[in-house]
Amino acid sequence: MSAAVVVLAAGSGSRVGAEVNKVLLPLDGVPVLAHTMRTALEVPDVSPVVLVCRPGEEDAVAEAVGPHLGDREVLLVAGGATRHASEQAALDVLAGRIESGEIDVVVIHDGARALAPASLFDRVVAAAREHGGAVPTVTLAGLVPRDPGATPPAGILVGVQTPQAFGASRLLAAYRAAAADGFDGPDTAACLEAYAPDVTVVPVAAGAGNLKVTYAEDLETASRLIAGR
Repeated sequence: MSAAVVVLAAGSGSRVGAEVNKVLLPLDGVPVLAHTMRTALEVPDVSPVVLVCRPGEEDAVAEAVGPHLGDREVLLVAGGATRHASEQAALDVLAGRIESGEIDVVVIHDGARALAPASLFDRVVAAAREHGGAVPTVTLAGLVPRDPGATPPAGILVGVQTPQAFGASRLLAAYRAAAADGFDGPDTAACLEAYAPDVTVVPVAAGAGNLKVTYAEDLETASRLIAGR
């Protein structure tokens, strides 16, 4: 059995201030998305990698990342209007292999998180195989309530990142149930929570270095992080 990696690249460059999809912007001379794809393809026992792009950007994305992919299997799929719809498009392509048992884990990753190391993919896949699902987390500083008289949240606050990994058959079933109901969740874990609440999703420690390129200054920060590795 193998794990499939889904890389979501169907967003835009609105917050980064670009006229093109932010994942096509250069990072140390290479498109942001190419960094992401190369790491996904380094992960052992991964086949295939599904790259989800915006409809109409297939040629631009293929031209940007094609020279960096080597000979591993990559499937280019047009996504939908929402993150959930893009994930559904990828799962539709993988459904046959999931049903046959060829793929036992599906990893969902943001194309703009170009610095996630292959070791993090390895750890979330292993955790998903053991528990059912896994999400990378990073500890956050405490929140200050808007109401001065309110009680701050108890416990440790964490931010959730990608790559997120889930048992493939349960994930596919959850998305099919969601499609029947017209459910459109904010991320993969939300769909599992709604349609497979018995699946245990465990946190996997990550770090602030797993940066998501969102704003223009993030490109410079990402470049410095790459130089420091």
